[in-house]
Amino acid sequence: MKTLDTFYIDGAWVAPNATTSMPVMNPATNGQIGTLSMGDARDVDRAVAAAKEAFKSFSKTSKAERLALLERLREVTHRRIDDLAQAISLEMGAPITMARDDQAGCAIGHLDGFIDALKAQDDHETLPNGDILTREPIGVCGLITPWNWPINQIALKVIPALASGSTCVLKPSEHTPLSAKIYAEIVHEAGYPAGVFNLVYGDGPTVGAALSRHPDVAMMSFTGSTRAGALVSKDAADTVKRVTLELGGKSPNLVFADCDLETRIAEGVATCFYNTGQSCDAPTRMLVERSVYDRALALAEAAGAAQTVGDPAQDGDHIGPLFDQIQYDRVQSLIQAGINEGARVLVGGLGKPEGFEQGWYVRPTIFADVTADMRITREEIFGPVLVIMPFEDEDEAIRLANDTDYGLAAYLQTGSEDRALRVVAHLRAGGIHINGRGAGYGAPFGGYKHSGNGREGGVFGLEDYQEIKVRPPFSV
Repeated sequence: MKTLDTFYIDGAWVAPNATTSMPVMNPATNGQIGTLSMGDARDVDRAVAAAKEAFKSFSKTSKAERLALLERLREVTHRRIDDLAQAISLEMGAPITMARDDQAGCAIGHLDGFIDALKAQDDHETLPNGDILTREPIGVCGLITPWNWPINQIALKVIPALASGSTCVLKPSEHTPLSAKIYAEIVHEAGYPAGVFNLVYGDGPTVGAALSRHPDVAMMSFTGSTRAGALVSKDAADTVKRVTLELGGKSPNLVFADCDLETRIAEGVATCFYNTGQSCDAPTRMLVERSVYDRALALAEAAGAAQTVGDPAQDGDHIGPLFDQIQYDRVQSLIQAGINEGARVLVGGLGKPEGFEQGWYVRPTIFADVTADMRITREEIFGPVLVIMPFEDEDEAIRLANDTDYGLAAYLQTGSEDRALRVVAHLRAGGIHINGRGAGYGAPFGGYKHSGNGREGGVFGLEDYQEIKVRPPFSV
């Protein structure tokens, strides 16, 4: 049993002001694995004060000094990748192979992207009119991260704050504190000055809201649900701070008849189910050209039936449980809604897989013959549930793809480059995947519409943590 009863504030692990706590659970067994102390507004005040004081000196560090610290951060992160992976697998149910290669491994990938971006960024840029532009750190940053990709989102927020010369207070998901604690240890060992990075555990309505409302916080970066993102924006409005949001998705996967159907259908199913469907950019709506619709359904059914579910502690390409009972109940209710609305179940359905009665496992599910007005088509399910519907031509495919409140990602499968360029130009989404390939580390990640504001990763993610100052060239 792990006890997390201290916060990392001003370079030290300190006791919280609050006395409340909550259990940390293992979703694979529904057993308690730890106890977490929860913070309150007084803890936020203390962390923000430390970050504000540290900003006075850290904001004046040179690019070379910050790059040296980032390289040291890389060394320590690399050494502790397996620690991060084990924590993630235990606290949120990601199978250990995936937790090591992707969930924890992204901490290095994003770090490399930000190092490259900082190296490439001009310290002083001459504008076309001859004026001089400089970029400066924005100040104290409040960072709120989710449970589904805990280290991915911590890296995408903490690293650009550190790279820019800003300081920060991190509120990780209270449900995934083990990996967040390890990341704080990594930052400490890398040698960052006291107060530059701070960690406070707590829930959104208490610690998250206190951060968002705090007058000394210059920027809020939030990843989570669209509903919670709107609350962060409202809380931040009175102090006119910058807010960046990475929110929900209901990403389309457009499958045209001229693609490698066998490969792309299997790949689309696997990508939807990856991380047990708990990824905001998962391709959960498969739109298939009518002429190959029946063939695509047969291929999807075979791929879905082949998807294995297993123990997260075991190596392999299986998927693990959902995160908790709330997620399980939501996924079950939406599967039931799909059945009630007349969608055809190709694979899976209600209940748990045989042999996995303990923990929050679900049956990977595929629906066919869905329509645009069904709840399973419109709502983010956040589980291994794929819906498939046909389209007649390119125009209808684009219309169906864009018929959503979200715009985080879109996937496109076609053998024609001309078609790919035409369709991409009309898709209202921030990230496009083509024939199994998406953008790499260092590219901007973010969405249109209800999927959020701002971009994370690389130079664009770095710029979100910077203010712009302009002056004319000096003359007497």
